[in-house]
Amino acid sequence: MAKFNHRNGLSMNDRRRVVITIAILLVVLVLGSAFLVRKAYQSNLQPLSSSNAGIVVTIKPGTAPPEIAELLKNKGVIKSDWAMEWYVRNHNLRDKLKAGTYLFHPSQSVPEIVEQIAEGKVATDLVTILPGRRLEQIRNDLIRAGFSANNVDQALEAKQYANHPALADKPENASLEGYLYPESFQKTADTDARQIVKQSLDEMALHLTPEIRAAFNAQGLNVHEGVILASIVEREVANDTDRATAAQVFLKRLKIGMPLGSDVTAFYGAIIAGHDPSVGFDSPYNTRIHKGLPKGPISNVSDSSLKAVAYPAKTDWLYFVSGDDGQTYFSKTLEEHEAQTQKYCKKLCN
Repeated sequence: MAKFNHRNGLSMNDRRRVVITIAILLVVLVLGSAFLVRKAYQSNLQPLSSSNAGIVVTIKPGTAPPEIAELLKNKGVIKSDWAMEWYVRNHNLRDKLKAGTYLFHPSQSVPEIVEQIAEGKVATDLVTILPGRRLEQIRNDLIRAGFSANNVDQALEAKQYANHPALADKPENASLEGYLYPESFQKTADTDARQIVKQSLDEMALHLTPEIRAAFNAQGLNVHEGVILASIVEREVANDTDRATAAQVFLKRLKIGMPLGSDVTAFYGAIIAGHDPSVGFDSPYNTRIHKGLPKGPISNVSDSSLKAVAYPAKTDWLYFVSGDDGQTYFSKTLEEHEAQTQKYCKKLCN
C-alpha cells in the first residue's frame, strides 16, 4: 500500500511522479532552449542579404573581436555581433584577426568574413581621404587617385550638395571645407569623383548625430561653428585623449572673450592666400589677431575632434602647447605656459 502524506494529500508515489514530471519538463525546456539558441546562432551566421554592395570597413590595430563584431554589425555587414563573436571564439580565431581596411559585402556569411579578416585580405582599390586635410589637399589626393582635375573640381562644387543633411547648417556660399569626412572608399574603373565626395558627406552626416548637434548647441555653438572648432582641435592636437581638454581651453577662451590664439588658424589663412605659413599673416582666419572663431573650418575632422567639442573635458585650463614628444601640456597662467613651451616645444615651436 502506498504511503499517504497527510500534509499535502499526496502519496509518496504521487510525489515521485510529480518530481519526475517536473524533471522531464525541465530537461525538455533546456533542450528546447538550446535548440532555439543553436538555430538562432546558425541563422545569424548566414549573409545579411543578397546585396553585393561594397562596404569599406577599417579595423584599427588592437581592436578586440567583440568590437570588430559590433563595428561590422553597425556598418550593415552582418546580422548579429554576438553570433560572430561566438564563431570567432568557437574556432579559436581571437588572436588571428588582422587590422586593416577591408571591403565586405552583405552577401558574405560570417565564416567568409572572419576568414577574410584572419587572412588579412585587405581592400586594394580604395580612395582614402585622410583626417586633418585642407580641401585643396583632398583635391590633390583625389587627382593622385586617378580622377581628372576637371572631374574633381566639378565634384567639389558645394552647391550641388545643397540639400545634403551633412551640410544643413553650412553657410550657403561656403565651400565643402571641413565637411569631407576622412574614410576609405571603394574605387572601380567606373567610379566618378562625385561618388567619392557624396560618400564622404554621407559619412559626415552619420557622425553629426542628433546627440552631437544638441551637444554643440549646449556649448553655445551651432553645427557649423562646432565643425570649425573641431577642425582647429584636429589640427592642433594629434593625441585623441587630449582633444577634449584642448576643446575646453578654446571654449573657455570664447566664453571670456579671449583670442583663441591658434597657430594653425593663422597658418591656414596664409596658405590659402598663397603665402608661406606664418602666425603674423593677417587674415579672417588668424585667431592670434582676431577674437572669436575663424571664418570657416581649416581642415576636415575626425570623430574624436567632433566629440571633443561636443563633450569637452571638465577642466579649467587656459593654455596648452603640443610638445615635441607628441604630448599636450596644459596650464592656467601665461607664465606656466611659457615655461612649458620652452621646456617641451623646442623643435615644433621654432
